[in-house]
Amino acid sequence: MARFLITSALPYINGVKHLGNLAGSMLPADVHARFRRLQGHDVLFICATDEHGTPAELAAADAGQDVRAYCDEQQQIQRAACDGFRLSFDWFGRSSNPPNHRLTQHFCEALEKNGLIEERVSKQVFSKTDNRFLPDRYVEGTCPVCGFERARGDQCDNCGSLLDPVDLINPRSKISGSSDLEVRDTAHLFLLQSKMQDRIRAWVDAAEDWPNLARSIAYKWLDEGLIDRSITRDLSWGVRVTQNGAPRPGFDDKVFYVWFDAPIEYIAATIEWAEATGGDWARWWRIDKGADDVVYVQVMGKDNVAFHTVSFPVTILGSGEPWKLVDRLKAFNWVTWYGGKFSTSEKRGVFMDQALELLPSDYWRWHLMANAPESADAAFTLEHFQQTINADLANVFGNFVNRITRFGASKFDSVVPDGGTPGAAEATIAAELNARLPTLTRFHEQMEFRKAAAELRALWAAGNEYLQVAAPWTALKTDRDAAAVGVRTGLNLVTLFAALAQPFIPDAAETVLNAMNAPADARRWPDAPGERLIDALPRGHAYAPPDVLFKKIEDADVAIWSARFGADG
Repeated sequence: MARFLITSALPYINGVKHLGNLAGSMLPADVHARFRRLQGHDVLFICATDEHGTPAELAAADAGQDVRAYCDEQQQIQRAACDGFRLSFDWFGRSSNPPNHRLTQHFCEALEKNGLIEERVSKQVFSKTDNRFLPDRYVEGTCPVCGFERARGDQCDNCGSLLDPVDLINPRSKISGSSDLEVRDTAHLFLLQSKMQDRIRAWVDAAEDWPNLARSIAYKWLDEGLIDRSITRDLSWGVRVTQNGAPRPGFDDKVFYVWFDAPIEYIAATIEWAEATGGDWARWWRIDKGADDVVYVQVMGKDNVAFHTVSFPVTILGSGEPWKLVDRLKAFNWVTWYGGKFSTSEKRGVFMDQALELLPSDYWRWHLMANAPESADAAFTLEHFQQTINADLANVFGNFVNRITRFGASKFDSVVPDGGTPGAAEATIAAELNARLPTLTRFHEQMEFRKAAAELRALWAAGNEYLQVAAPWTALKTDRDAAAVGVRTGLNLVTLFAALAQPFIPDAAETVLNAMNAPADARRWPDAPGERLIDALPRGHAYAPPDVLFKKIEDADVAIWSARFGADG
């Protein structure tokens, strides 16, 4: 068995994340972590809230709170939303906690010793109206490359060009909207990424397990040429800048850039986990401490890829220390809301806490992964959501479980019946399992979530087809032994299908497995042939039919939700 370190992109602290955020990082990471655990692997699944930077300061000010108090409150809200979606993190940390401060300062000093940090006086936009330097993302203007009028100071979302705020045409403050800006000198630390260009390219060249989306984004940055980037900001909230373990002279009013310290939190959160549980964080992150046999998997949306394929590796490799680098990076496109963007300010789209008010998490988990934005953006619509849930969960999986467990309960006293000899129908479903189970396993291993969901759905459909052919309710009229075979096979399929569904719909799967009194070995990822899987439960094994697993979503529900969440494209 292998060891898997799995991290998902850190959710930013300013507000509960929407369904697109969930589908692009935390949820697929959870599905993969659950799958690997079911296989028997040693898994450490780490996440945390990303709490530094200007957005946190501004959100706290809008809420009338101290920024620390604001982050404390929001971290609990986000943790509750993650728990509600059954995200099975082994640890959900905070980038504002001491381990991340210590480690961020350590990396900076290690990089500086290796000649990769340089102090420079640079030009930065200062807003007279706001009386503050503006971070890159808080300067907006017209992109000098493509003419997009809402380009940010760090990047144009329209053409993807990396920018500097002073490059923007007609710049303005995103905070106040003021154009009363001027460029002032300010001293900052720069990470000399340009010195690492060849080394990073060689590392990306060797990353054969990355999907095309991740590789193409990395190569875009590399082909444009890595530029030296400032890793400090004129802010009060964040990791303080040090030198040789003491405050760095001239940097009292500065902190590290949030995109420098945030990825380091993956390691720091693991240290938090170790401090809380007595675990050994170093064996997951330090090659010299045993991490050479770890498979490190990162999951994120496409907007985070460049920082994880270039900037963070520059930090790790540039330190000259034996840290673990990512092995597999799974990147996702966007989930859109009726083809447009989710928007908190415009109240467009469903957010994690709101979704849980409407329906249990399994409904949302299934739809988002069955329609994961892997090869292209995926438009979420309530109508498609209704169609997916009713067709897949209510009509196929839920109906299969309900039909056979209730029939078996009424005619065979809620036990797995004995008697009868398997025939052609059983041979057919066993062959179906033998063909599809390895494929389903492979899709999970390759982190192809849409294909895995489709394969699981096909297995559920095959179970329903089996019941149509075996028809134990018809056989019972003339041949009780034949009916017993049909019920026995059907009950084994119920248990198997629930075990296979655990990564996607863990609550419903657990409900079924508990109702079936499934033993521990029946709850693991199966590796037995189909012939054994359809006859695994002991004869006389008692169970109780579960309640209806999934209620259908009605047109009236969609109408109400559409009005509430702005489903107007």
